Amino acid sequence: MNEATRNPTKPGFETLSIHAGAQPDPATGARATPIYATTSYVFDDVDHAASLFNLQTTGFIYSRIMNPTVAVLEERLAALEGGRGATATASGHSAQMVALFPLLSQGDEFVASNKLYGGSITQFGQTFRKFGWKVTFVDPDDMDAVKRAVNERTKAVFTECLANPGGVVVDIEAMAKIAHAADCPLIVDNTLATPYLLRPLEWGADIVVHSTTKFLSGTGTTIGGAVIDSGRFDWLKAGKYPDLAGPCAAYHGLRFYETFGDMGYTMHCHAVGLRDLGPTMSPFGAWITLLGVETLALRMDRHCANAQKVAEFLQGHEAVAWVNYAGLPANKYNKLARKYLPNGAGAVFTFGVKGGYDAGVKVVQGVNMLSHLANIGDSRSLIIHPASTTHRQLTEEQQIAAGAGPDVVRLSIGLESARDIVADLDQALNRAVPTN
Repeated sequence: MNEATRNPTKPGFETLSIHAGAQPDPATGARATPIYATTSYVFDDVDHAASLFNLQTTGFIYSRIMNPTVAVLEERLAALEGGRGATATASGHSAQMVALFPLLSQGDEFVASNKLYGGSITQFGQTFRKFGWKVTFVDPDDMDAVKRAVNERTKAVFTECLANPGGVVVDIEAMAKIAHAADCPLIVDNTLATPYLLRPLEWGADIVVHSTTKFLSGTGTTIGGAVIDSGRFDWLKAGKYPDLAGPCAAYHGLRFYETFGDMGYTMHCHAVGLRDLGPTMSPFGAWITLLGVETLALRMDRHCANAQKVAEFLQGHEAVAWVNYAGLPANKYNKLARKYLPNGAGAVFTFGVKGGYDAGVKVVQGVNMLSHLANIGDSRSLIIHPASTTHRQLTEEQQIAAGAGPDVVRLSIGLESARDIVADLDQALNRAVPTN
């Protein structure tokens, strides 16, 4: 159901995908958003410059912090997610860092699903330890375990809604209640679902992150990330977020939440996160991503329809031990998928090859049309063996917990003819696991 169906007075999803945040260029009349390839911007006078640096006036100073092309993408993504503000970043990984940066200080903790992209598990469990941030991984299928993992030092709860690689559907509404009972925000990675299939903020999430590299861009041509804030979380009432509710020494004691209200978190992400950490999205990357977003609804419909057909084919193949796609009626996540993902269960899922690790490797080596590479969300169908690639750094126990065990093959179903995708997988499976 799109926004126009829910509320006829608001533009529909497809309309927002094309128009939100954009106007004809005032200088030239150009209808498409221009690429503003500039590092910096001329001030009107000294007072204007001072007011910009003091955050007393909105405007552009330096493209590490804000750029007109990037700003259009940010406004568009906020509109599509139903959020208040957004921050575009250089990658999905940097989006996760920027999202957590206003919330965590040395010694603080956060709780995260153990069913995440392998790189996220490594980032959270290894690299973030250098910041003094501690993560507790928990099975999102067990809400009692999530509740037990939260303690007085927990500053956020993080999950993917459609987990990469396994296609796990998380009960966002239940997880939000647990986070809010502990006065913590729920952060949801919505990369695999996109706002076309799911808007987590409508189910209680407070912050959404994306790797825009994937379905939002859609063509495998540019890296990027985004953080979208609902604007609803009360950073002052929670009493545990001094970077947002307390004075900021870098801005002469300015209090972001008090000064900017429901835009306080987004302003901090720009004025401190992008300024000091520096993971800025380029204007060209934002422009490429804007082109992809314009066709998001059309593409996701085709992605999901193809994925459903491929999953049904694999379910009946003699060389396949199991298929984990929430769109299949017998799947354990089908009920949650019908609740949260009525427009389709996504395009990324896993299946198990009879013969284990060696057979899984043979399948990915045996395809012709499908591309063997480490990405998802491309217009092309993609295949990978996570245990030997994206989740290679994890222990076998962690791989299995993340849905990336030795027999697992991950598919990202593209926009080709479904029969061609099926035919390629069929011949690869038959060669990898002879059934005669």
